[in-house]
Order: sequence, then structure tokens, then C-alpha cells
Amino acid sequence: MSFYTYIVASQRNGTLYIGSTDNLSRRSWEHREKHRPGFTAKYNVSILVHYETFETREGAFRRERQMKKWNRAWKLELIERSNPGWVDRSGDLV
Repeated sequence: MSFYTYIVASQRNGTLYIGSTDNLSRRSWEHREKHRPGFTAKYNVSILVHYETFETREGAFRRERQMKKWNRAWKLELIERSNPGWVDRSGDLV
């Protein structure tokens, strides 16, 4: 089983949300379909722009907490390095 830390965005350089999950495909769908009320639904944050894979839930959770402490510029730089076109990566998921 794999675990993931991910970033979803409302648009290029828009509102960002960082989370972790054990089912990135399902979680990406939930953000896109606004399945759960809350921050991402309210601000239309649904484009999967970055994700990292971990072997343990703890590893993914630790990375999520680390990234949430970063300033916005660092988060944008991470996305730009891995996904300069801000393409929705949910299509990459199996």
C-alpha cells in the first residue's frame, strides 16, 4: 500500500491545499466533485498539481505537516519544478 502527500489548486498561482491520503485517486475525485463540504469546496480547489508517494502513513503525514509550514513561495516553487504547466495530475493515477 502507498501513501501520498498532495497539493491541489484552484488555478495557476491560485488557492492551494495540502493533504495526505492512502487513496489519491479517490481523494482527487472528492476534491474535484466537491464531495465534502469545507475549504476546498468553498474555494474551488480541485486541480491536483503535485503529489509525492510514501511507504508509510507516518511518512506522508510528516511531509504534509512540513509543507504546510512552508511559505507560499516555496510551495509555488515546488509545483513549478515538478509541474510547470500546472496540469491536473489526476489523469496520471491508476
